[in-house]
Amino acid sequence: MTATPTPTNRVTLDALTAMPVGEIANLPVDQLALLLDDLAEEKARLKRLDDRLNGALALRYGERAQTLRRDQGKLAGIVRIEEADGFVAVCDVPKKPEYDQEKLRAAIETIRSWGSNPDDYVTTEIKVSETKYGAWPPEIRRLFEPARTVRLGKPSFRIERPTPR
Repeated sequence: MTATPTPTNRVTLDALTAMPVGEIANLPVDQLALLLDDLAEEKARLKRLDDRLNGALALRYGERAQTLRRDQGKLAGIVRIEEADGFVAVCDVPKKPEYDQEKLRAAIETIRSWGSNPDDYVTTEIKVSETKYGAWPPEIRRLFEPARTVRLGKPSFRIERPTPR
């Protein structure tokens, strides 16, 4: 199937939905660059719309939801606001607790000093900075290699335009 080009022979984002991936891959690089630009603009537009709509929802439901949470004796969580015609606004403020790492270490040591096992209360995760790992001496790196697994993230691509001369 061939894309339906605009009068300027430019492939549009809408045309991509009907094109096989292999055909998209074979587009001229300038077309791919333009499509990436269009996609970035569309993502930015959708982000602005998302912010605007969520701002409106916060304006409409925010105070009522906060009052309901307060009446229930909680700062965060889900509350439900019944609307007309059976609609229900579900308002959520998720908890995102953060802990001071030094204070956690001290608390774990206190639990150990009491003769208890901190593993009964907390999960300990040790992280290694990849930058620091790369700078370590070989003997230290070899010590950590058996514990190290490298997982790869999702590939991303961009096209840089030639610099005008």
